[in-house]
Amino acid sequence: MNTKTFRMALLPLAMALSGCTLAPHYQRPAMPVDAKYDQPTPVGNVADLPWQNFFTDATMRNLIQLSLDNNRDLRVAALNVEEAQQSVTVQRAALMPSINATASQTSAHEPANLYNTKTTGAVTYHELNAGLSVTSWELDFFGRLQSLRDEAQETYLSTAATERATRISLISEVATAWLTLSSDNDLLHLAQNTAKSQQESYRLTQLSYNGGASSDQDLAQAESTVRAAQADVASYTRQVRQDVDALRLLVGTDLPATLLSHATLDANWQFPATPAGLPSDLLTRRPDIMAAEHSLKAANANIGAARAAFFPSITLTASGGSTSNSLGSLLGGGTGAWSFVPSINLPIFDGGKNEANLNIAHIEKRIEIADYEKAIQTAFKEVNDALAGQDTWQDQLTALQQEVGANQRDYDYSEMRFKQGVDNYLNVLVAQRSLYSSQQSLISAHLGQLSEKITLYKALGGGWKA
Repeated sequence: MNTKTFRMALLPLAMALSGCTLAPHYQRPAMPVDAKYDQPTPVGNVADLPWQNFFTDATMRNLIQLSLDNNRDLRVAALNVEEAQQSVTVQRAALMPSINATASQTSAHEPANLYNTKTTGAVTYHELNAGLSVTSWELDFFGRLQSLRDEAQETYLSTAATERATRISLISEVATAWLTLSSDNDLLHLAQNTAKSQQESYRLTQLSYNGGASSDQDLAQAESTVRAAQADVASYTRQVRQDVDALRLLVGTDLPATLLSHATLDANWQFPATPAGLPSDLLTRRPDIMAAEHSLKAANANIGAARAAFFPSITLTASGGSTSNSLGSLLGGGTGAWSFVPSINLPIFDGGKNEANLNIAHIEKRIEIADYEKAIQTAFKEVNDALAGQDTWQDQLTALQQEVGANQRDYDYSEMRFKQGVDNYLNVLVAQRSLYSSQQSLISAHLGQLSEKITLYKALGGGWKA
């Protein structure tokens, strides 16, 4: 009987013996959140919207693509998926018999009178063996091996979903890092322009002071404003450099040489509308929730393996082939040999080990249920927070734009009144500081508004299908 025929003969038996399992019937836990978000939302599936269609800025798209190609965390996540896939193959193979082809030769020499007999002289003999063997094939009557296979399969699916979640997080992190760099670069330019303007004001104040038209207090206040702006220039210069380093780590390779020349929020940023749908949609949109559910299913399958340990296990060891004292007659008639060794292992006393393992399996399932519910609650909170930020950020941005306009007019009036001799220079400095502060707040609010859109896209699990 050749190897292929032997495998085909054993396949129906293997399938019949692996058709049952002691794992409990899986039921998805109820969602531990409200049926609707706090904010009214349009219905749609953001998971089908590719990230290339959401992030329309050319520099941002280039950085994201570089990170997907080079980021080491994403590379490790992908390798973890491959490793988990191979583990499934290992567990699946345990359900089938392992068939080995064997061939051996034994040569021995025994001296005369070895056993104190005078009738036997020295003996030299040769033995050749060839055949097929099945070693310790477990008959999976109670589904232990099937449960272990199911556990490995669910672990693989959880790892694959985690890789998709890592991909979404990476895309979001790169996009946010680019916006942060752009914001800090704008703040740096604002500080540089403010320092330059205030340096000129300080120079004029010093000339006025030398001419006796300004007081010591006017000169000190003008210098204080210059030094504060110079300190901001140093601070934002350091922050921009650190932003570049953080972005380089995320991307995983060298950044474009012209990166900083494009780093500004003063651009026509357009993000498409992000439909949120219902909280139940998160179960199929968020890979981290999928990963948590697959981990729960793996724990559920592990209970089946722990239960099966209480029942007898049956293993088969068999071999068949030919034995002869010469190679020429090895395949001849009358040389056939076979062995069949079934064994059964019946657990009687184990000091409570099996009971403890089953209890551990049940506890691990309860842990996975809690983790699954926490993943849903976290997703619900993230989406709700992002939805709440949509309108409020826009309101804040509009108010700050109006505040900047008002402070600009106040500064212009104060400077004009000072030049006309109506007010002292203190009013000019106060107006200038208010304008500078509101301009900083406006840039920060613009960053918050754009980042919130990216956060909502990520929170809804957008783009992973692409």
